[in-house]
Amino acid sequence: MKRALNQMTAPHLSFTEFVELAANLGCVGIEARNDMDSLGRPLFDGIDAADAGELVRAKGLRLLGLSQVYPFNSWDDQRRSEVENLISIAQKAGAETISLIPRNDGAGCANGERQANLRIALKEIYPMLKDANMVALVEPLGFTQSSLRKKSELVDTIDTLHLGDRFKIVHDTFHHTLAHETEYFPSATGIVHISGVSDPAPTTVQMTDAHRILVDRNDRLSNIAQIKDLIASGYDGAFSYECFSPETQNMANLETALAESFDHIEAELNR
Repeated sequence: MKRALNQMTAPHLSFTEFVELAANLGCVGIEARNDMDSLGRPLFDGIDAADAGELVRAKGLRLLGLSQVYPFNSWDDQRRSEVENLISIAQKAGAETISLIPRNDGAGCANGERQANLRIALKEIYPMLKDANMVALVEPLGFTQSSLRKKSELVDTIDTLHLGDRFKIVHDTFHHTLAHETEYFPSATGIVHISGVSDPAPTTVQMTDAHRILVDRNDRLSNIAQIKDLIASGYDGAFSYECFSPETQNMANLETALAESFDHIEAELNR
């Protein structure tokens, strides 16, 4: 399993410390984020994009992606500007992808409306990606209020519009479970996000990002089975830890806990 780390898992570390953490854990790369405003954290902590990319590569890591543009499927001039800006930063930093996140507030969910909004955004963004030789990762969110819940709907739209050379999907083990999906799309998948839910109380409808912790023996999301299935079906990309739970993010021994969880996953995969 190719280990990777999303910055949301360790938002309180400086960008330099985060890169160091990923290197210590034997990761192949990282995902950096621009949406940690609540912590007053700009992308790369304000480090010049080119310098940030060099910092990552100096540790033997890949800058797998930059997150994010939200909501990409509510297309307007502001969204166009945000996509252009993130592509520009990604080019300067040497990032491999940018991330696009769908609207998640209950709007634009109606059948017909959500598909039309998706097609509009993808067709507008595609030439921007092509001109920049960039790939965008689109992440369906399994929440009931999401305007793009199903990977199957996204893949079908990408294939119908013949845009697969510039758009890949994110398989998120949390959202895969919440959306009650069973199908895998290994050739269309650009990255896999992993996180666990061990709290026995919430139903899948009640689960939120705050429940997303490290994968352990009590995991309710079937992470091990999903990872096994993805690898068996031909996926050969990175598995990036993306935890939102403050319980995990604020761990004093986060590096040790992450190492133990990665080791647990890999031991289960080898059974």
